[in-house]
Amino acid sequence: MLRTYYDLSMGQTTTIRLSDEDRRLLAQLVSEYGDQSNVIRQGIRRLAEEQRQRQELRALLRDWEAESGPVDEEMVAEMSRRYFNR
Repeated sequence: MLRTYYDLSMGQTTTIRLSDEDRRLLAQLVSEYGDQSNVIRQGIRRLAEEQRQRQELRALLRDWEAESGPVDEEMVAEMSRRYFNR
């Protein structure tokens, strides 16, 4: 469950419920990124960048198909696994 609270002095505050595993991972990452907020912000930015890359890949594939015909779906799946670890 995600709850959003507003603190007029600092802007918006968001409360997130984390599993034990999520808390463990967050604690590990704090040493590299400084604090929990920085870890979460970096994670959000990374997810947004991955989404942008997937959208660009989809656009590239649409253009490819329009110019050269159908794309080999197995090759696309392999590219997705290689570049997006999915």
